[in-house]
Amino acid sequence: MRQSGRGYTEDSSVNTKAAAASSVTRSLLGAVLCVLIAHSSEMRADGKSKRFDGEWDTILSCSNFAGALGYSFEFPSLIKEGVLHGEKGVKGEPGWLQLDGAIPSDGRANIYANGLVGASEAAVGHRPPGAQYGYHVEVEFTDTSGRGRRVEGRPCTVTFTKKL
Repeated sequence: MRQSGRGYTEDSSVNTKAAAASSVTRSLLGAVLCVLIAHSSEMRADGKSKRFDGEWDTILSCSNFAGALGYSFEFPSLIKEGVLHGEKGVKGEPGWLQLDGAIPSDGRANIYANGLVGASEAAVGHRPPGAQYGYHVEVEFTDTSGRGRRVEGRPCTVTFTKKL
């Protein structure tokens, strides 16, 4: 504003500068918003990473523990669109086991093992055949292999080897 004979009047050069600064600010905010939206869609796409997709040989081994005998199972697993599914035996029958979980592009995941006791001698507490059990497994994959360990309960390991 500047003083004139009848009071104060607005200086149009100040208004022009303010409008230009506001326009630049809006443009910058728009550009930042576009970058953030693009980045967030990349993060969502990462959840469906195909980096580890393929067939994997899987070995799950549990050592002797609390009076239960140890065991080791070998079975196939498949990672498709970043989601692992492995299964041993016939679903609903004693001895059945499945592994499931999402594997992000960094290869670190927490998958879930779900199954039915096969032999009571190998179950902690000698639970009867057909009794349901489940536990979490922390895994880490590379492009050709993976390793994991059971989180709760008896000590168990799982290894994955990618089929070529």
